[in-house]
Amino acid sequence: MPLHEGNRAYESDGSLLQNPSLNSDIPEILAETIFRYTAYPSVPQIEAVVEALLKKHPCLREPATSFSGTYGWQQRLKWKMANYRSKMRRRGVPCPELDINSLKRKSPSERNPAKNCKRAKKAEVNYLPPHPSGETNDTLEMERQELLSEVKKKNNTRVIQEKMAKTFYRRLEVVSGSPGADDFKERWPAFFCEAEVKEEFRRITTVSLEQRFMFKLDHYTPKLTALMKAKGGVMGTKLRPFLDKLSQSQRLEMRREAVIRSLIVYLGEKEEELLEDCLEDSRSDATQHVLKILVVHGADGEEPVDVSILLEGQEMMSGRGSTAKACMLLMGLIYGLNLAYPPKLRYTFEVFQKLFLELDVIKMSPKVQALKLKLLS
Repeated sequence: MPLHEGNRAYESDGSLLQNPSLNSDIPEILAETIFRYTAYPSVPQIEAVVEALLKKHPCLREPATSFSGTYGWQQRLKWKMANYRSKMRRRGVPCPELDINSLKRKSPSERNPAKNCKRAKKAEVNYLPPHPSGETNDTLEMERQELLSEVKKKNNTRVIQEKMAKTFYRRLEVVSGSPGADDFKERWPAFFCEAEVKEEFRRITTVSLEQRFMFKLDHYTPKLTALMKAKGGVMGTKLRPFLDKLSQSQRLEMRREAVIRSLIVYLGEKEEELLEDCLEDSRSDATQHVLKILVVHGADGEEPVDVSILLEGQEMMSGRGSTAKACMLLMGLIYGLNLAYPPKLRYTFEVFQKLFLELDVIKMSPKVQALKLKLLS
C-alpha cells in the first residue's frame, strides 16, 4: 500500500509521499464519509478531519512552508465536498440539507451556491433530518393537527411525546421559514413545555440538556469561584456582591444563580442584558424584550417566585422557579427555534454551549479558550 510504504519512509528519513493521484482519491473518500454525517461541514470540522488524516499518515504532509502542511489538504477537501454535493444533487439523492440550499429555492438575487447556505452552526447533529420512512408532508400535517387536539387534554404526556417525536419534520419549517416565536408557538404549542424543550434539544444534538448543563455548571463552580475571588480592581468590586451571595447561600439553586450572574460579569458582559429582576406586582412589559429572562421576586425581594423566558416580545415559558434552569431551557429554545445568540452576550452563550454543554469545542474565541484553560489548570 502506498500510504504504508510512505509512512515507513517518513519515519526513516522524513521524506514526504509524492503521489498526485492520492491528492484526488483521498479527499473523495473523505467527502463520501463526511456526507453521511453532514453535507456542509464547518471549517473547524474540516480542519479536524485533516489533522486526523495527517496524524495517521504523516507522509501526506506538505512542505512546512505550506501552512504547516495542512492548508492544501483543507482546500482540497473543501472543494471536494462542494463537488460531492453537486454530484449527489444530480443523482437525486434525498437530503433535506441539499434540497433547502438548491438554487431553485433561492431568490434570483441570491442564486449563488455559496450564498446564504442554511447549515448547522452550533454543533447540531440532526440539523435538518429527513421525513420518517413512509411519511409524507400530508400525513405529517395530519399528525400536527391531531397534536393540537391532544395538547388540550389532561394527563396526555405519553401521546404528546410520541407525536412530537414523529413530527420532527418541523425542523424544515424552522430552518427554511425562520418563523417568529409566537407564530411557531401557535402551530406547535406542545413544544413550549420543559419536557419537550429538553427532548427536542436531545433530538437535535443527541445531548441531555439538563443533565449536561447542570453537571458542568456545578463541576466548574469551585474553580470559577476561585478565579473570581482573585479578581481585583473594578472587576473585583463588581463581582463582590455575587460572591457574597454565593458564600452565604446554602440552597443549590441560589448558588447556581449567583455563579451564572457573576460569570456574565467576569466575561465583561452585562447581566441585565440577559436577566431582569422585578417584584411580583411590577412585572416588566414583555413586548419590550427580544430575548430576556424575567426573574420575579416576592415582597421580600429574595428568592424568585417565578422565572419567565421572553422571546420576541412574547412570554414563551413561565413558572420556572430557578434562574439556572431558565438559562438551560433558553439554550433549548435557541436550538429548537434555530435562533442566533444575542451579540451583547456572545461570550456568555459561548460558555453555555462550549463549556457547559460541550458542543462544538473544536474552536473557541480567545476569551473562552483562556477561561477553559484556567478551569482545567
